[in-house]
Amino acid sequence: MKTISFRNDVLPLKNELYRLALRITLNSAEAEDVVQDTLIKVWDKRDSWQEINSVEAFSLTICRNLALDRLKKKGNDNLSIEEESTEPASTASNPLEQTLQNDRIDQVRRLINELPEKQRSCIQLREFEGKSYKEVAEVLGISEEQVKVNIFRARQTIKQRFEKLDQYGL
Repeated sequence: MKTISFRNDVLPLKNELYRLALRITLNSAEAEDVVQDTLIKVWDKRDSWQEINSVEAFSLTICRNLALDRLKKKGNDNLSIEEESTEPASTASNPLEQTLQNDRIDQVRRLINELPEKQRSCIQLREFEGKSYKEVAEVLGISEEQVKVNIFRARQTIKQRFEKLDQYGL
């Protein structure tokens, strides 16, 4: 089995852990705390690292569980993700098109934030983190089929709600 190094194998995951925690908690400070707690928990389990097949999946699972625990303790009263992330480069040619494109991106973000937790986590890991169905299933502790169903339902929900908003306005 591969020797796992905290510096080389776990620390490089901190940005990925942060994005997952942020997607769940919808709060930057909470996400940072979750990542820190995750790294501490992973470090505390260093004696059993040799038994772990994937330190990445192990770390992501701990991060997800800690973020969900924080939500339960705090009460899920967050409305939307903080707008700290950088906007994607716009390909629009004029300010009106850029504004419309940014508004659509914000609408999709809000719609993703409104999804049930399991669907939101599946979308986050698959679409934003680029994980395979198998990796998502391992992190969330569900079958690959459940991952596919959750992603399909999430996409359908987002599509329907977006079309409804786009057709009737906010």
